[in-house]
Amino acid sequence: MRASYLPYARQWIDDRDIEAVTKILKGDYLTTGPLVPELESKMARIVGARYAVAFANGTAALHAACCAAGIGEGDEVITSPMTFAASANCVLYQNGTPVFADIDDRTYNLDPAEVEKLVTDRTKAIIAVDFTGQPANLAALRRIASERGLVLIEDAAHALGASYRGEKVGSISDMTMFSLHPVKHVTSGEGGIITTDNEDHWRKLIRFRSHGIVRDLDQLERVRPGAWYYEMQELGYNYRLTDFQAALAVSQLGKLDRFVERRREIAGRYNEAFRDMEEVILPYQDGEGESSWHLYVVQLRLDRLRLGRDEIFERMHAENIGVNLHYIPVYLHPYYRRLGYEPGLCPNAELFYERVMTLPLFPAMTDEDIEDVIHAFRKVVGECVRERVAK
Repeated sequence: MRASYLPYARQWIDDRDIEAVTKILKGDYLTTGPLVPELESKMARIVGARYAVAFANGTAALHAACCAAGIGEGDEVITSPMTFAASANCVLYQNGTPVFADIDDRTYNLDPAEVEKLVTDRTKAIIAVDFTGQPANLAALRRIASERGLVLIEDAAHALGASYRGEKVGSISDMTMFSLHPVKHVTSGEGGIITTDNEDHWRKLIRFRSHGIVRDLDQLERVRPGAWYYEMQELGYNYRLTDFQAALAVSQLGKLDRFVERRREIAGRYNEAFRDMEEVILPYQDGEGESSWHLYVVQLRLDRLRLGRDEIFERMHAENIGVNLHYIPVYLHPYYRRLGYEPGLCPNAELFYERVMTLPLFPAMTDEDIEDVIHAFRKVVGECVRERVAK
């Protein structure tokens, strides 16, 4: 057994990050200041988008994207059940209706054929999720969105640093959300960013994060009587990011390539170590994109094991390996059940959930950490193999 607990993910903060934050704490700005636009400019440049807008967290960013897309009461938005609840909650915040389409049983991302079946006259948008860091089938979803006049929002919380058909994630969809939560590729503590090429969306996002307030002369509805003047033109929220958070994110972005490279290296090590395990289905990569490997998920072939997924989960934790489960299909949560969603809605997603396990993967892992995970997983699964009956 490993001597100390290894979580499934953890941030990597170094002295330069600490110095960047300390500098802001000693300066004039704590809340939104000059580091926020610097972060936005740097993120837009990295992903190849015209604009980027920073928010207090990824959920706030998704909420803003739904508002910018014009989602309102009676509108339907098709999304994946295999995601964190925020990907659907953001639709409810706008009084819209989430519609869950099943996943591709290889990539675990939205199946475009299932999406197409669910488009109605009430459909306003698609929220694609780049699960584990592998981009969704963006070409097919882009086609559906274009043909039906829908907004394509990409939840790329897992996919900063990923690419699709040679283009960076963040430059493809109408709006793309990145998360800056500590378990993600880079962090600001909490934070989220929307990237877009659409100027109208950009302006709506800017207003939405700050109470709907406008200060720019060319956007004011009345003649400005003085430099102090501003207008609240619509109902918005206080979803602003602080300057010291932005400073941390700017510092972290300087290490993005190195972080992603290490994630890919760890995933490669796991693939090689588990390739011969008949009791496990390894992550599938479809070749259209290059994953940034936020998560390394496997499926357990439970018909070949004498113990269930939950028992294996407990045994891995007993080895001090912090495996996790991503995710409970959103519509199976009690809140969504009370809204009328029922089990059986997305069979592929439900089967995947019953068998899934997430292994630790983060850049600060040492080679010894990786070997500990490999040893523990092979040991625990090996102990649970169902005895084969000779024919």
